[in-house]
This record gives sequence, structure tokens and C-alpha cells, in this order.
Amino acid sequence: MKRNVNAADKLNWARRACAFLVLLAGAAMGLPAQTFKTIFTFNGTEPGGPTAALVQATNGDLYGGTGDTVFKITPSGTLTTLYTFCTQTVYPYCPDGEGPVWRLVQATNGNFYGTTQIGGAYAGSYGYGAGSVFKMTPAGTPTTLYSFCALLGCADGEFPYAGLVQASDGNFYGTTWGGGATYSGTVFKITPGGELTTLHSCCSQSGCADGSYPYAGLVQGTDGDFYGTTSGGGAYGHGDGGGTVFKITSNGTLTTLYSFCAQSGCPDGDYPIAGLVQATNGDFYGTTKYGGAYEDGTVFKITPGGALTTLYSFCSRTGCPDGEYPHAGLLQATDGNLYGTTVFGGANDHGAVFKITPTGTLTTLYSFCAQGRYPACPDGENPDAGLVQATNGDIYGTTPDGGDCGNCGGTVFGLSVGLGPFVKTEPHSGKAGAAITILGTDLAGATSVSFNGTQAAFDVVMATEIKTTVPAGATTGKIQVTTPGGTLLSSGPFLVQP
Repeated sequence: MKRNVNAADKLNWARRACAFLVLLAGAAMGLPAQTFKTIFTFNGTEPGGPTAALVQATNGDLYGGTGDTVFKITPSGTLTTLYTFCTQTVYPYCPDGEGPVWRLVQATNGNFYGTTQIGGAYAGSYGYGAGSVFKMTPAGTPTTLYSFCALLGCADGEFPYAGLVQASDGNFYGTTWGGGATYSGTVFKITPGGELTTLHSCCSQSGCADGSYPYAGLVQGTDGDFYGTTSGGGAYGHGDGGGTVFKITSNGTLTTLYSFCAQSGCPDGDYPIAGLVQATNGDFYGTTKYGGAYEDGTVFKITPGGALTTLYSFCSRTGCPDGEYPHAGLLQATDGNLYGTTVFGGANDHGAVFKITPTGTLTTLYSFCAQGRYPACPDGENPDAGLVQATNGDIYGTTPDGGDCGNCGGTVFGLSVGLGPFVKTEPHSGKAGAAITILGTDLAGATSVSFNGTQAAFDVVMATEIKTTVPAGATTGKIQVTTPGGTLLSSGPFLVQP
């Protein structure tokens, strides 16, 4: 059955917050070589209800957000609140923005960039601020770069529910859920200095064939174009269609690659509200929250040319032990498999973490609310944000609810699945001579850095960070770092641009 989700529902989902701090001991999973650990519980000391996926910074710490705060947390569980939005008590009440959501991005200059879903200097069509784009130093000092709805009728967009991606040109690209020429959302570009350009207004074609209401962010493909999803529109419904997958160039030329709900009952999926990930095989992978063979969401694969394959339909077994309603996107880990979360389902119907192979074999790794003591879900419940693999090899995520107290406001958790340390780069592509940051663990004493076999000069900044440049003659492939503790490979290929 088609489920209707309005703007207020989405705002309420993303703005759940309490406040809180308690460190929990981990609980061993029933699967060999897999360990789940609750590393932090929001219990009243800190603002709770984490709504954002975590990102690992060059200092090795993890950064994320709750209803109105940005925090950092070490992999061992020490949390620091960096900034709280919307503390003003005079009109406009939240000129700095309100409700930072989804994933921050650490730019090549070391600062973080992100969005707030509401707030800002201008009131939107619902009577409150229409959201903002901000820059924040690693220490937590913010600067508002742009407030949406600066133009009549919010032609520049409103309600950026997703984060940003920094492209190879140095600019940031993102989406807004509302606003634009037809009030159905936009795709935009913004410079590091705050100059915004609307690249596309959604629902610009008859029947919204190009899609409407993009809820998720973008990913830059290896071809240089950007790929994303819209939660509505498409070829099979006016405005309220099943959503789309699209490609857009940096100058705003949009191509709809696939329209969901192509068959009766939407067995191919419905309502894609999460972003895509491009796997090492070149294809893109994503989720739909609804639809599929059992109407409880799907995992899909789509080629850059638009050929879609539904890999898995959730709630395939009685009681949904495999999970249901995946709200977030996927992570491809260093083992080549994809990892994600479901909001509900699992063995205890409070959400799950799953692994799925690129060909569609799914394994439920952890079911939340597994500890049968008061309170009911000390390990957290209903995970609605994505996962991140830190350079120590472990996977980290958040839950907006649950925790080891009667009024807890969510958790930060870690999941070890037996994967070893690795390195990753910022950015993920560049020309010869481009400055590159390599992030890892125990990098002190590194003796060699190479780009697909071509040696590069480098400087070790700290134990978690190396500065280097793309060497002349380098080709696309993995980066290798030799340390006293062994050889580390990058999580994916580095794209050497011509």
C-alpha cells in the first residue's frame, strides 16, 4: 500500500531530540568475529537524538549531529559538544539555522560544511526559516554561508534535508526538498565562499517526470557527473509518483535514469529517500523505504546508464527478522560488501544492521533492543541514519532513541566485523600535483606512499593524517602506505584526472 509522508512528518522524524551522556559496556553478538558495542548513550548531560550519519575527520574523531547540535566523539566514546544551533531568543529566532541533519563533509581546507533543514535568515512557505548552508571549524566555530528562501517564492529552494558533497572542482553540491520554480525542490551548487547557483528546479516536466522532492544528497560519479534520487515524481505518477534516480551535470543538465513504481504494487521499490553509493564495480547502490515484493523497502543496484535491478525486498520472512523500512543509504566497506540499517524489523522489531553482497545476498548482523532488561532497549533502537567505516576497520552508527536509562535520547554504536585498518583520501580524485590528505590510524613513521605503484613525496602531519600530492605519471588505482606496523591500502581506487 502507498504510504503518504508529508513535510511535517519528515521534520518531526529528523528533529527528535532529548539530551544525554553515559558510557555503556559492549554486548557480544551471536555471530563469530562480530562484536556490537554501545560506545555512548545520550542520557541528559548532552543534547540527544542523533539524526545524522557520522563522518570521520582527519584527526581520527567522528563528527555528527543531534536535533540542534554538532558533536565529535572518539572511537572509544569520549563526546564533546561543539556547537548548538538556534540559541537566540529574539526574532528571527534561528538565523544561524536549526536542525543540522545528515552527514557533514570535511572539505580539503579542513573545515566542515553542512546544512540545517530549517532556520536561517528568511521565513519559508511554512512560516519558519527555510534552512541554511554553514561552514564550521573542527573546533566548532560556525559561519552561515547562505540562508534559503532569499528570493521571492523561495525560488532558490527551501528545506535542505541532506548534506553536501564537495566535487572535484572544489565547489559543494546539494539538494533542497522544497522551493524552486515549482515548489518541488532543487539541485544547487555553492562555492566555499557562499555563492549559490540553482542548477535545476524539480517537477519542471509535465507530470513531474523529472522527479520531485529530493530528500537525499548527491554523489559524484567517476565520470564527473552527479547522481541522486527524488522521493516523488517520475513517469508513473503526478507529483506523488514512486520517485526517481537521476544524473545531473555540473552545469545543470538533468537526465532521469529510472522511475520507481513501474509495476503495480511497486515491486521495484517506492520512495527512495536515501542517497546513492558508487561501488568499486562502477554501479550505484541504494535503498527505497517502501515498495518491493513485501512493501517494506528494497535494496537496488543501478548502472550509470539506468538499468535497475532490485537486489532484495525486506520483510521476506514472518515477523521481519531481516528488517523493514531502510531509511538511510548504504556503505561499501573494505571487504566489498554493502552495509546498512533498517528503522524497524529485526529479531526484536526495533531495527537492524545488515550486510548485503553486491549480488544481493543479505545477512542480518545485529537486531536492536537485544538486551532484555530495563530499559527495554539499552543498546538503542530505530536506527534511521547511515553508517561509516572508520580507518581502524570498524563500522559506526547512531540511533535516535533508546539507551540505558528511562528517558534516554539515543546512542552511538560500533560494530566490529573483522575488517582490518585501511587508509582513505580527501578528496577521492585529483590531477597530478593536486594536494591530497590521507586519513588513517598509526601512520607515524610511514616510510612510503604510492598512487597505484607510483611513489609520491609526503609529510606525516600526525598519527592520523598524511599530506601528499598526486605524483606525475600516476594512474587510477589504490593508494598504498607503508608503516612500521604494516602496509595499508585505500578503501577504494583514487581517480587520477587527466
